Amino acid sequence: MSETVPFDAADEAQLLDAIDRWVEAEVSPVVKEYDHADRWPAELVEQMKQLGLFGATISAEYGGLGLPATTYAKIVMRISSVWMALTGIFNSHLMLALSIERFGTPEQKADWLPKLASGEIRGGVALTEPNAGTDLQAIRTTARRDDDHYVINGTKTWISNGIEGSCVALLVKTDPEAQPRHRGMSLFIAPKMDGFTAGNKFEKLGYKCIDSAELVFDDYRVPAECLIGGVEGQGFYQVGGGLELGRINVAARGVGMAEGALKLATDYSQTRRTFGKPICEHQAIQLKLADMATRAHAARLLTLDAAAAFDRGERCDLEAGMAKYFASEAAFENSSESLRIHGAYGYSKEYDIERFYRDAPLTIIGEGTNEIQRIIIARQWIKRNSVT
Repeated sequence: MSETVPFDAADEAQLLDAIDRWVEAEVSPVVKEYDHADRWPAELVEQMKQLGLFGATISAEYGGLGLPATTYAKIVMRISSVWMALTGIFNSHLMLALSIERFGTPEQKADWLPKLASGEIRGGVALTEPNAGTDLQAIRTTARRDDDHYVINGTKTWISNGIEGSCVALLVKTDPEAQPRHRGMSLFIAPKMDGFTAGNKFEKLGYKCIDSAELVFDDYRVPAECLIGGVEGQGFYQVGGGLELGRINVAARGVGMAEGALKLATDYSQTRRTFGKPICEHQAIQLKLADMATRAHAARLLTLDAAAAFDRGERCDLEAGMAKYFASEAAFENSSESLRIHGAYGYSKEYDIERFYRDAPLTIIGEGTNEIQRIIIARQWIKRNSVT
C-alpha cells in the first residue's frame, strides 16, 4: 500500500469489534442458507460496502479506510472463522485497487480509486488462463495498439468476481515476442464493455456463492489511458505487490478457518459424551486439540509477521509465501481433524464443519499452489543467505 493513515490500537479494537458484531448478527445466521444454495450474498455485499471493506486498504485520500495489512489480515481472520468465501469478494477487489494505487497515473488514481473504495465499482484481477496458472509468463491474451485504443483478445479463467464485478485488472501480452517473456506483459484497467463477456459460474466443491468464472475478450477495445502506469511492459512487476497482499489474505483466511475449525471441535468435544464423560477428557481427543491449537496459533504469528513486513514496505515474498503455505495447510488439517472429532455429525450438512472441510482446499490451491510456494520460499531463502 502506498500510504496508510495513523491507526492506533484503540482504532483497531473498535473496528474489529464492529466486524465481530456484524459477523455474529448478520453472517452466522444465514451462512448455511447461502452456502447450500450457492447463491450470491447480495445483502451481505451491501453491508460490506457500509462497513468500508471494499476500501479497506485504499488510502484515505481516495475515500478508503487506509488500513495497514496487519489490521486487514485480522479482519479477514475474523470473517473466515465463520465463512471464508465472503473474504474473496473484497480481497480480489482490493488487489485491483492496489495495482492502481501503487502503479497508476495520477489521473487513474483520481478516477478509479474513489469508486472502488465505495464499492460503486467492484472487481478483481484477471491473471489465470486455461493454460497459464502459476506460470503467468505463459499467458496468451494479447493487446494490440490501435491509435488511442488497445484491442484485446484472449480468455481468462477462474476469475473471482468475474460475473458480479464490473471491472478487472487484466494482464496481457503487449509484445508476445519479448525476451525474457515478462518484459512483454502489461496490465490494464478493464471495465465491462462490448467485447468483454463473462461465462457461467463454475460449480465448485466449496468456496460457494462467490462467482468464479471464465472471461472472454473478443476484439475488446479499451482506451489507451487504461494502461496502468501508461507504459507497456510493466505488468508482470505490477501484479507482484498485489500477489503479496493476496497471499497474506489467503494466509489470513487459513488462520481464520484453522481457528474456526478448532472452536467448533472444542465446543463439540465438551458437549458430546462417550463412556460417561465429555470426549474432550479422552486422551485421543486431547492430542488432536493440542495439535490443532498449536497449528492455528503458529499460522496466526506467521501471517501477522508477513503483514508487518508488507506494512514496512519491505519485499515479503518469502514471508508471505511461508504464511500462505503454513496457514492453508493448518486450515486443511484442522478442518479434517475437527470433522473427525465430530464423528458422523461432521459429515452432515447440519453442522458447520462440513463447510470448512469443503472450503479449506481452496486455500492450498489459490494464489499459487503450495508446491510453488515451497519453491519460492526455498529460492528466496537461498538468496537471502547466500555464501557468495
